[in-house]
Formats: sequence, C-alpha cells, structure tokens
Amino acid sequence: MKTTTNGLFVIISSPSGGGKNSVIEALLPRVSCATRLVTTTSRPPRPGDRPGVDYHFISKTAFEEGMRGGHFLEYNFYAGHYYGTQKGTLDALLHTHDVVFSQIEVNGKHALDRAGIANLSIFLVPESLDILEARIRKRGGLGADDIERRLAQARVELEESSDYDYRIVNKEGKMEETVDAIADIITSRISSHLST
Repeated sequence: MKTTTNGLFVIISSPSGGGKNSVIEALLPRVSCATRLVTTTSRPPRPGDRPGVDYHFISKTAFEEGMRGGHFLEYNFYAGHYYGTQKGTLDALLHTHDVVFSQIEVNGKHALDRAGIANLSIFLVPESLDILEARIRKRGGLGADDIERRLAQARVELEESSDYDYRIVNKEGKMEETVDAIADIITSRISSHLST
C-alpha cells in the first residue's frame, strides 16, 4: 500500500560487475511498496539476463531513434552501448509506489541531476579493482579487450561518484550487509518524508 504522495527515486550505481543488479533484487522484497524501473539498453543480453526484467533490450538503431524522438529522460553511451531511462515510465511508477529503484550509470545520474529529477543516489564501491575484475570474468560473455575497457571505465566512475548521497563498500561475500545498510537509509528517508 502506497504511503507517500510521490515516491522516492533510488539510484543504485556501481562499476560493471559491482553488484547493483543483485543488490536491487535483494532490496525489492525488503522495502514496502517498492518496484524497479527497467531501463533500456542497446547491448545484447548476457547469459542469465532476463529481457523486460533486467533491461529492455533493443537495437542500437532503435535506441538512436528513441533519442531523436525525445523518449528518454537520460541516456548514456557506455562500453560501446547505449543505456537510458524512459520518461513516462518513471513518472507513472513514482505515483504508484513508495520507492522506485533503478540501476543507472554515473553519467546517467548526473544527467538526471541536471534535469532536476529528485533522487537518492547510492554508489556501490568494490573492495578492490582485482576483486571487481574477478567478478566480471566470472560473469562471462566478455573478451579480454571488453574486460579491460570496463576496468578502465570503473576507475573513472570511482572518481566521478564523489557527489553521490552515499558510497557503500560492497564487500565480497557480504552482500547482506550492503543490503541492510541501504534498507536502513531508505527507511530513514521515507520516515523523514512522511514527517514533513
């Protein structure tokens, strides 16, 4: 049952392989009246990806047509593929849910800030780049060049995430601790919203 007049938009970001998707999946049953904003990408599905659940997968051409048509609130070109947030979908979800989660890259978060879209931003920091590389390799579906590009991008994102509301170390094998910390942050933010 929805309790707030306008939902809280929660952005969970991390470098590729940083665990943002798994953390959101664990948060959804923990947070009352929460849902997930499924973003759109031009990258092909990886093993285990669920179309319409993890991402909406479309071609690069279709994505670029959507950009020209103004269908995206923000979009980002990352590691050779587009990622974007749909305009109408976010508004509709914020009016029917207390919390709307989205996994958005750093550039996308900054684009939303420039557009004046209110959000609670949380960046998942890996314990080390070595651990991050191991996670990426374990996930599969990427060649050596792709992995190196993602690690280079991770270094940039770690530097550019300094303006996030929270930066939480997502320790290897301790995801439950990360989920607990984020759930506490969200509960506190919602309680504060209801008291104003």
